[in-house]
Amino acid sequence: MKQLVIAEKPSVAKDLARVLGANQKTKSYYEGKHVIVTWGYGHLVGLMMPEDYNQAWKNWSMETLPLIPKYFKLKPLPKTKGQLSAIKKLAFRKDISEVVIATDAGREGELVARWILDYIGYHGKMKRLWISSQTDQAIKEGFRHLKPSKAYDDLYASAKARAKADWLIGLNVSRALTVKYADQLAAGRVQTPTLAMVRAREKEIETFTPKAYYQLKVTYKGHPIQLEHTRFSTVEKAEEKMRALQNQQVKVVEIKEKIKKQYAPLLYDLTELQQVANQRFGFSAKKTLNLVQSLYERHKIVSYPRTNSKYLPKDMEKVMKEHLKAISGVFEEARSLNKIHQRAVFNDKKVTDHYGLIPTEKAPNVDKLSSDEWKIYQTIVERFIGLFKKPYEAIEQKVKLKIGKEIATLTQIHVNEWGFKKKEVVSELSIHKDQMLSLQYQIEKGMTLPKPRLNESTLLSKMEHHHLGTPATRAEIIEKLISSDMMERQGKDLIVTPKGKQLLTLVNPSLVTPELTEEWELHLQKIEKGKESEKAFIHRMKQEAKTLVTEIKESDKTYKDFSMTQKRCPECQSFLKEKKTKQGAFYVCSNTECTYKRRKDPKVSNHRCPECHKKMIILEGKNGAYFKCQQCAITEKIPNKKEKQKKMTKSEEKRLMKKYSEKEIFESPLAAALKDLNL
Repeated sequence: MKQLVIAEKPSVAKDLARVLGANQKTKSYYEGKHVIVTWGYGHLVGLMMPEDYNQAWKNWSMETLPLIPKYFKLKPLPKTKGQLSAIKKLAFRKDISEVVIATDAGREGELVARWILDYIGYHGKMKRLWISSQTDQAIKEGFRHLKPSKAYDDLYASAKARAKADWLIGLNVSRALTVKYADQLAAGRVQTPTLAMVRAREKEIETFTPKAYYQLKVTYKGHPIQLEHTRFSTVEKAEEKMRALQNQQVKVVEIKEKIKKQYAPLLYDLTELQQVANQRFGFSAKKTLNLVQSLYERHKIVSYPRTNSKYLPKDMEKVMKEHLKAISGVFEEARSLNKIHQRAVFNDKKVTDHYGLIPTEKAPNVDKLSSDEWKIYQTIVERFIGLFKKPYEAIEQKVKLKIGKEIATLTQIHVNEWGFKKKEVVSELSIHKDQMLSLQYQIEKGMTLPKPRLNESTLLSKMEHHHLGTPATRAEIIEKLISSDMMERQGKDLIVTPKGKQLLTLVNPSLVTPELTEEWELHLQKIEKGKESEKAFIHRMKQEAKTLVTEIKESDKTYKDFSMTQKRCPECQSFLKEKKTKQGAFYVCSNTECTYKRRKDPKVSNHRCPECHKKMIILEGKNGAYFKCQQCAITEKIPNKKEKQKKMTKSEEKRLMKKYSEKEIFESPLAAALKDLNL
């Protein structure tokens, strides 16, 4: 009898098959003596769309809303039926004794496999592979300790509840807004309060009034002196304070010392890694997730990335030296380390589904990493190495000064052990009690500043604080807001578009604040822990969907479509709307029955002008698309596939010329004569 192993994607299935000895490859699975390994492409099935339940729901109208299915049903996703059919045949083969779920070890990974098995009607024996790294050693160890799938039933219930809640709230509210205001307006239980937080910071900035102030700075040999009341609204008050202090003697009245000890920070979880990568490298949250996923899945040199824990289980302490040894070939400082000083990292109670991000026991092949992958790997390793470094220790000296009747403080640090921190040049002062000091005074003018705009780093922090989304979904939520033209990047900052601003005034007030969504996320966590039922949560979501749709129907608010232009559609004469996509900006017809669409700006091709050699643009004409040079006004027909195959590129031409030139030289009369003479 054989096990059927279901991986989340083909690349993971290939690795599992190699480790498990399933060497016979077919179109849809690998087979070995005791195991068959197959795969999904992420999700193969999903929740049915409205029209699948009721044809009347296909039409977007207020009369059909809210859309509340009695029972949620599944259907295959486009282009996945072949693989789904293959898995069904494999699951019901007579030689299959059990199914092993080997999808990503998380809420969404559980949903991927369980939905497949539910859809094909499999109710046989199931086990779960739960590993936190993709190394051969971790895979073998994981298969030696497979767990019954029942242990993850609550996780599956939570995943289903999340998917159904997003269907009920997101689909109903988005459709109601779109129909009501005749424009594509997307809202959701997580993305809308996330957008609202960005807008709230913008409002603070917009209403902020800068004010001038005058700061009195007091120093002793370059060291700052802390003193109360040193900021003033007028320069006269600042000067008055400075004169009063300058006329006084400064005496050291007390010196106190205490030892400060600071241990290295804990490991990264995904959210903090995304924040740091955004600050250091300008990476988006999505890019960081993709990079660390590649390090985990493809290179197998970091642990499971979608974690919300910064801790390690206690039983991992015995294998930490293996992980340290794996990186010592690349990170020289790792070679001299052997003892973990940051003991707080071992805490079973604070390890969730997965532990904090660490390098695996597999040595990295740096040559195979992209520069961006290396940056992320290096960041993870630096935090990991810190665990083995001694704590930072210093003597903090607080020097109390008396300036007339006022008390001031001078603080200086004497470092005994730098530990995990980088060494810095620290200038120390020799001060004793009753010493008289001569201070320096300076007045600086400044302006009060508003809080900075939110960027991805600070937004991720706020989302985490309010339990909006999970480490695995937050990056996708930000990208969705940007792709739906609700928000856009401006350098590192995030700004809300005119469309996004309007959405926040039109959408239900309860969806704008994070409190309601935060409450929902906490319910999902309770379902995951078996403390609440999926059925009760979905019943609450159905009632909420009805309330939200009713509020939108009864709203008297108006909407202005800022994407509408004064340009006319050449086919139906309706106004054109400007739409931003990943491929650039397009003009689309505002008439929903018209399919006219064209680029706002011509697409620049890689095809070069024969005269000036600049890149030509692609334009649409009566006879189809053609190249045009903006410099020379030269036009060229775009060749079809057959013509492209006939036409030789310049590189091919050079290669051919070189080949025949070399042949001619070799077969020249002189060369032939020398050849005949054996010279």
